[in-house]
Amino acid sequence: MTDFFESASTGPIQGDRFGSAAKDYADHRKGFPDAAFDELQKLGVGEPGQSLLDLGCGTGTLARGFARRGCVVTGADIDQRMLDEASRLAHDEQLDITWRQAPAENTELPSTSFDAVTAGQCWHWFDQEKAIVECARLLKPNGKLAVCWFDWIPFPGTVPGVTEELIESHNPDWQLGGIRTRDDYYNLCESTFTQHAMKIVGEFDFVDETTYSRISWRKRIQASAGIVGLSPEKALAFDQELDQILIKEFGSGDLETPHSVVGFVLAKK
Repeated sequence: MTDFFESASTGPIQGDRFGSAAKDYADHRKGFPDAAFDELQKLGVGEPGQSLLDLGCGTGTLARGFARRGCVVTGADIDQRMLDEASRLAHDEQLDITWRQAPAENTELPSTSFDAVTAGQCWHWFDQEKAIVECARLLKPNGKLAVCWFDWIPFPGTVPGVTEELIESHNPDWQLGGIRTRDDYYNLCESTFTQHAMKIVGEFDFVDETTYSRISWRKRIQASAGIVGLSPEKALAFDQELDQILIKEFGSGDLETPHSVVGFVLAKK
């Protein structure tokens, strides 16, 4: 197993604010379920032998999944701390993946060099106008871009619902809560999906009954956007209260956490 590290040369790269929680991401945050890879492969993304770039790869959950399925994978992220954890996990699985520290908007990778580009749980953090131009540049003729999300669904009375209520009470400035539909995700990206040299050729939308241990769920939430920006003292107070609520309402065993899995696949026009 070999890991390759590269870096774009356009100057200093600003660290992603999630990088401070990279180890919790790696050890506790669930990645996309197998069914998501099945749906993507049906739409021509992730086929064995494809050259594939995963943008905003984080700790490499998508990148490793595609490598397991026989793709030749490069994972790119702006934060070296995320890439370090991604490399560690890939090494544990004996997967050959190239890791590159670079922003999604300017990877400096060769043009028309990938059969597929993916962005899981990160497209909304990019400068979308620049990112989709970069994707179109990187893709081979007939290449495909997959933009996907894997989000908890805060149904009332569920683990995600109770958790989200607590996040909002501890961090009133957090604006990313609520139950999202397929249309919500589409609207988030409509301007870039409809105004550039790409067109939607397929999509999927389903619910995954994701299971977490109580400890892993707490660690996963500590690394979420609603908590990662809090001070250590406030984050600790949140975690202690969350643990008490989880035990009181759901017991000390594993937790059922329904998640929405949504994806759009685009092709070069």
